[in-house]
Amino acid sequence: MPVEVKNKEDFMNVASRAIEIRVKRGREYAKVKARTKKYLYTLKVALNELESLVNELRKAYPDVPINEIP
Repeated sequence: MPVEVKNKEDFMNVASRAIEIRVKRGREYAKVKARTKKYLYTLKVALNELESLVNELRKAYPDVPINEIP
């Protein structure tokens, strides 16, 4: 079962351990998913905040691939 993270700071800590990060866009919000060795962590983000979060993740963790899911 995926574990839902409620705030951005906790998700940034989880992303440091991530193998990959996936972004799934919806109509009202997007889900950002971080796969670690043990769990899948998810964060719901408003669409207008998504680009800033993805840019922040790319700067902080350049070795972690970030993929868009159609």
